[in-house]
Amino acid sequence: MNYPDMTVFGLDPWWLIVIKAVAVFAFLLLTVLVAILLERKILSRMQMRYGPNRVGPWGILQSLADGIKLALKEGLIPAGVDKPIYLMAPIISVIPAILAFAVIPLGPVVSVFGHRTPLQLTDLPVAVLYILAVTSIGVYGIVLAGWSSGSTYPLLGGLRSSAQVISYEIAMALSFAAVFLYAGTMSTSGIVAAQEHTWYVFLLLPSFAVYVTSMVGETNRAPFDLPEAEGELVGGFHTEYSSLKFAMFMLAEYVNMTTVSALATTLFLGGWHAPWPISLIDGANTEWWPLIWFVAKVWTFLFVFMWLRATLPRLRYDQFMALGWKLLIPISLVWIMIVAVLHSIGRAGIITNMIVAAVLLLVLLAAKSLRRKLIHRKTLPPPPPADARAFPIPPMPGPATPPKETADA
Repeated sequence: MNYPDMTVFGLDPWWLIVIKAVAVFAFLLLTVLVAILLERKILSRMQMRYGPNRVGPWGILQSLADGIKLALKEGLIPAGVDKPIYLMAPIISVIPAILAFAVIPLGPVVSVFGHRTPLQLTDLPVAVLYILAVTSIGVYGIVLAGWSSGSTYPLLGGLRSSAQVISYEIAMALSFAAVFLYAGTMSTSGIVAAQEHTWYVFLLLPSFAVYVTSMVGETNRAPFDLPEAEGELVGGFHTEYSSLKFAMFMLAEYVNMTTVSALATTLFLGGWHAPWPISLIDGANTEWWPLIWFVAKVWTFLFVFMWLRATLPRLRYDQFMALGWKLLIPISLVWIMIVAVLHSIGRAGIITNMIVAAVLLLVLLAAKSLRRKLIHRKTLPPPPPADARAFPIPPMPGPATPPKETADA
């Protein structure tokens, strides 16, 4: 399989590197502004109400107005906070979210002002591991924000977030292992090139399902938004934040959503490759056209984020942790062994993998159903005696049996 030569990276002049870095940063900021607006409009339509429709034509300037309002508000710092850490926490959250996008391939090699350069800031032989490492740092911002606030509810939100990220990053990393086995590389550009003919969403459907579930939990989005559960923790880890510091936490959340969506596109949906039947058109995967297909796929995942928020209720924390540790991680481990065996014996085809995935799913569902039946049998009340009344009656107040002297009398 012909992978892109890694030597194409690192040859750009300094001014082109600056342009590409600024372009990635502008793309993320613009995506955040549009995502906030569209989320409010999509949720309002799903809930049969109007969304933003006052600021600008059809309300399209609402996100910009909210950002300016947050930037100009007075920044309040409560008494009793650990001020240096309190101020650094939003920065720690937002910077890793942006850095992770540096190795995401947005397109093939194109011409920019006469220079041939890939539509990717840089690449590494272990680029996917770099993304995992960088995004893991972001949770420190949330934990430190809760701890430095000097308040109970933000602290609980920060502790929840740390447990949440640890649980779901394990399942997320395990879902990557099957991709590495098929692609033979951890380079993001190499993984995209390996999907030139067949996307991994068809070959590795269980890995894709585990990753999609994990990425929702990783970004603290509904129905997994336990670190900022309003009904339990007021506003969670950012309860004591306002003004621009609060805006930075929101920026980090939406940039993380964009990053995990871009990573899902890269690993499972062919990256910047055009979908079928557009891929049959000559030139569909050349020059600047692949950037359109990449952005369209990323926005498909962003729409799923918004759809889930409008549809599903929030899980309990024990349900949420059980989903990660008792379902996603075991499925990932079993699926990795199956993929490794099939790949080693040369049976790694779409039909074979789909059949194995279906059998694995049926076995898991049967095991879960059997477990529920056994638990239900253990918790069933004992059968009533033969002379019991047809309808249960609550016990009357007083002693269950008459006193001994009354009985003797």
